[in-house]
Amino acid sequence: MILKSFSKINLSLKINKKLKTGLHEIQSHFCLINLFDKIKIEKIKAHKDVIKFKGYFSKYINSKKNTISDTLSVLRKYNVITNYYSVTIYKTIPVFAGLGGGTSNAVCLAKYFTKKKLKKNLLDDLEKKIGSDFRLFLNEQGILKSLKNIEKLKKKYKFDFLLVYPNIKSSTKYAYSKVTKYSPKSRFSFNKIKSKKKFINFLIRTNNDLQSIVENKHPILKELIHDISQKKGCYFSRLTGSGSVCYGLFQSKRTARAAQTKIKSKYSKFWVSVAKTI
Repeated sequence: MILKSFSKINLSLKINKKLKTGLHEIQSHFCLINLFDKIKIEKIKAHKDVIKFKGYFSKYINSKKNTISDTLSVLRKYNVITNYYSVTIYKTIPVFAGLGGGTSNAVCLAKYFTKKKLKKNLLDDLEKKIGSDFRLFLNEQGILKSLKNIEKLKKKYKFDFLLVYPNIKSSTKYAYSKVTKYSPKSRFSFNKIKSKKKFINFLIRTNNDLQSIVENKHPILKELIHDISQKKGCYFSRLTGSGSVCYGLFQSKRTARAAQTKIKSKYSKFWVSVAKTI
């Protein structure tokens, strides 16, 4: 069995407050995109799981302790699985990039073994083990209104993106540790959005509260985001999550591809790709 594990983009990111648990309460408009890892699963007769990562970005992953091994451990704890498996992940999603590749891999595996029926206790345990963005990957588009509350987008919109990974491993822990200002919680609902144009206009007025922190640590990102924003057909550009992937939302696939050519010409050593919502 081969599965597709899709990545995500944070279209906006508000940090509301720091919780007693040490986590931060956040709100984020998000969407899954067609940049994905492939996961191959095979049952084996051994008494130990065999986990392998392949592809360019695999070299940055701990082969012994990762979201795949953690997910299999939790699923075995709940007797969702009793056998052992060979799991091979072909990494196409950049790591430490704000695209949620590791979490997506975990969600993809959990959905496969539970036949997409994740019970609350299991879901809560997986979230504790894998990360607070676990639930986000159960939806294709929506708004994270709080860590436990996601509102689905009733009408999905087709968006075209340019993604640029500047070969920087951005630390989520570091970015959140530097947060000193908080944004007021929004009461926004997708019921107020009646068209793609209105949604984009709304997104243009939002931002990513972590962006300035990551830009201060890695100044090249500020230049990169500005360069993307200046390309023809770009509505806006910003950082996704805690980065380091910078993206632009474009009018069409054609304008995104044209921007891709120009950005690649200037930043020849960076990973550059075009993507769209799934």
